[in-house]
Amino acid sequence: MTFNRIKPAVSKYLLIALAGLMWSTVGVMLCSMAYYWLKEVDWLTAFLFGLFGIILSLAAYRFGFSGIAKKNIDRICLLPERGCIFAFQAWKSYLIIVVMIAVGIILRHSPIPKHYLAIVYTTIGGALLLSSLHYYRRLWQLIILKKP
Repeated sequence: MTFNRIKPAVSKYLLIALAGLMWSTVGVMLCSMAYYWLKEVDWLTAFLFGLFGIILSLAAYRFGFSGIAKKNIDRICLLPERGCIFAFQAWKSYLIIVVMIAVGIILRHSPIPKHYLAIVYTTIGGALLLSSLHYYRRLWQLIILKKP
C-alpha cells in the first residue's frame, strides 16, 4: 500500500478556504477574548485600549500578516491540483502556531492584567482577521471569476 492512497488529498480551492477560515476563526476568537477582558474595565480605558489594539492591528496587518497570507496563497496555488489537507499552512508554520499557542497560554496565566493583554490579542486577532480576506478574495477570483 502506498502512502498516496491514504493521504487526505483535497483541491487547492479547499486548501485556500481552509486557510482563510482558520485565520478568520483565530482572529475572531482572539478579538472576542480581548472584548470580554475590556468589558471588565471602565469604558474610557476599554475604548483607549481597544483603539490602540485596532491601530496596532492595522500596522501588523500592513507590515506583516498581509505579506504572510499572500505568500501562503502563492504557495498553495503552486501545489498540485490536489494536495494534502494539512498543506493549507506550510509545515514550518505549524511550529510557529504551536509557539504562538504556548505564548498565549503563558500570557493568559501570567499576572499581567487582562486589559493590557487585550491590546496584544486585538492586535494579533485583528491582523489575522484582515489578512484572512486575502484568502477569500483569491478564492473568489479562482471560482467565480475563473482567474488563475
